[in-house]
Amino acid sequence: MASFPAPVPKPAQAGAAQNVLARTRLSFANIRNGPGTQYQPVGELRNQTLCLSYPATRTADNWLWIEQGSMGGWVSMTVVTFENVPAPPPPVAGNPYQNGVAIWHWRGDSVPESTIEQYARSIRQAAPHVTAILVKTSDYSSTRGARWMSAWDTKAAMAIDGPAGIDRWVDTLSRIGLDFHAWAVPVGGDLNAEADLIIQACLRPGVKSMILDVEPYDGFWSAGQASIRPFMTRIRRALPANFHIGMAVDPRVQHFRTIFPNEWRPFINSIHPMAYWTTMRRDPDDVLEETYRVWGPYGLPIIPALQGDAPADEIAEARVYAISTGGAKGLSWWRAGVIGPVEWNAINKPMSDATPPKPTPPDIMYGESQVIKPGEAGYNDFSYSGQRELVEFTNTWGWKAFYTSTQTRASRSAARWAPTISKVAKYEVSVFVPGRHSSTTNARYRIHGVTGTSSEVVVPVNQSQVSNQWVTLGVFDLDPRSINAGTVFLNDLTGEDGKEIAFDAVRWQEVIYVDPGDGGSVPEGYADGYDQPVGTDAERSGTTVWAGKWYNASTFAKLYFVGTPSEAYHTGADLNLPGDGDARSPVYAAASGLVTFAGRLPIWGNVIIIRHDPLVGSGTVMYSRYGHVENMRVAFNDRVTRGQQIASVGNAFGRFAFHLHYDLSPTNVLKDNPQDWPGKKLDRLLKNYVDPEIFIRQNRPKKR
Repeated sequence: MASFPAPVPKPAQAGAAQNVLARTRLSFANIRNGPGTQYQPVGELRNQTLCLSYPATRTADNWLWIEQGSMGGWVSMTVVTFENVPAPPPPVAGNPYQNGVAIWHWRGDSVPESTIEQYARSIRQAAPHVTAILVKTSDYSSTRGARWMSAWDTKAAMAIDGPAGIDRWVDTLSRIGLDFHAWAVPVGGDLNAEADLIIQACLRPGVKSMILDVEPYDGFWSAGQASIRPFMTRIRRALPANFHIGMAVDPRVQHFRTIFPNEWRPFINSIHPMAYWTTMRRDPDDVLEETYRVWGPYGLPIIPALQGDAPADEIAEARVYAISTGGAKGLSWWRAGVIGPVEWNAINKPMSDATPPKPTPPDIMYGESQVIKPGEAGYNDFSYSGQRELVEFTNTWGWKAFYTSTQTRASRSAARWAPTISKVAKYEVSVFVPGRHSSTTNARYRIHGVTGTSSEVVVPVNQSQVSNQWVTLGVFDLDPRSINAGTVFLNDLTGEDGKEIAFDAVRWQEVIYVDPGDGGSVPEGYADGYDQPVGTDAERSGTTVWAGKWYNASTFAKLYFVGTPSEAYHTGADLNLPGDGDARSPVYAAASGLVTFAGRLPIWGNVIIIRHDPLVGSGTVMYSRYGHVENMRVAFNDRVTRGQQIASVGNAFGRFAFHLHYDLSPTNVLKDNPQDWPGKKLDRLLKNYVDPEIFIRQNRPKKR
């Protein structure tokens, strides 16, 4: 075995270190424990990695002492060269996001307000604890190049058209007590032009920070690993040393290495992981746990970007996890234009409040509602090509829908849904996205006739991430006197090639703020209590649940079908009579309310969903589901009263034994997905469902 001299320690007079980028002749160069090839390799210096070099140690035969992480040693300058890069920026005194709550702003087209001032005051009114707005300033596309956001934003009064546009935003927000932070999407299609726009934005007075949105998808960074350092070096050299640059990322572990995180690291001050749990179809705690596990070791402050259009209870849960468990010093919410009034209430909390959310009754209910499906009155479509482009299919929920191929440059087909708005009110507008023929990531829905804006409101929807669900576009003020009030328009122009876009139903629901009352009397529009949904009049009006010979074959939250592919925790009750005594017996509405779904679903058979009226005294709004029924007597948007027969007990057309699957949810999960099934996710089940036997027993009508 060859012997080597004893390791040589770091030279006593090593001098000052320089932050450098190593460029090795091969994929790596040996780091040795002495300045010569006779010394033992102690590690590898990889090509295109950062290290510290000590120029004062360079020997006559071109060996140099370097350090990388905890490793130090000698490398030969004949096989490696170094490029000086800026030292990692020093920490910014007073993190610009410290104790702050920020809202992301994409572009003026996506919000109902017409001016910056209207917009800022709307946010201040909806959520006084919001401290900052994150405003997109620039982007790049192959057809337009590197441009300010005015190239994509038609609302001129709000569009960023250059430094003067940024100044307008800064000045207006400052007057209303809000900070301005910039964000941009670096693509790398024109490195110098993109960098220069970012530099100009950062140098404007009052701009608190710049966040670079770096994601592993089409339309984001595509210039590869080697271009990151020259791009960021150009930016850093033009800015004050302590200017704060953050980086927004997809926090999932499979995407970590795809964006070359070590190349961005020397230039970045904070990480803004986009923990969009609803988009990812996961629980907020699950996504945030992965976020901190993946990005915690990166060593930079984590300022989570959370999903603002999620259910309010999940918003509350996510912010508490981020603050209490993750130690977040600031939060941001994606994004203005899709956050509804209930969600604003959940977002509107100071960073100092990390109190775990308590179940609270909703403070809104829904009034008049209408749905327009393709082919029904109020729907029409048209072609720009002279031939029929839309292809008909039957969606999972049983009604007619259309789809076509996405277009990159010019639209070939479009559709519009025109509702009948009967009163001046706030309306939640939602679109149904089917499980098939919906692979586009950029379906751009346009809402017309919104009060307070002179142009359409554009809301993009990633159809590829949704399956057989209603997706809320936002809550809008609509006035029947306005032209095209609430009309929704969609075309096939998405900028994508080889994908499909679906044209399905649109829903409008009036949003009403409610007062739960004092429990003494039952105001109009309130539920006076709950009965069991099956049995005789005497059984349903008694105090016993379940009454008579009715029994529950699958209790709430019980793990059943153990060891089979269908193993799951049960969401409610499976109500039976001995033998087949329950076959085709009446099914009744447990409380007054509005039918939000009545139709046939895969596996389930016929399903009815009722959104019950607020419960007098508490204001609690519940959704009930009646599964496997037959002979349905109600349809979508029908009003029902407690004790009204709505169907008969069925067997899902022979799939199961006769029984009624009945469950109750205090969240909106059944509103947007009538076939929701948490499976083996017990935490998700307990968050979205309650034990129907206990709830009914505790909320019996006080007067009969």
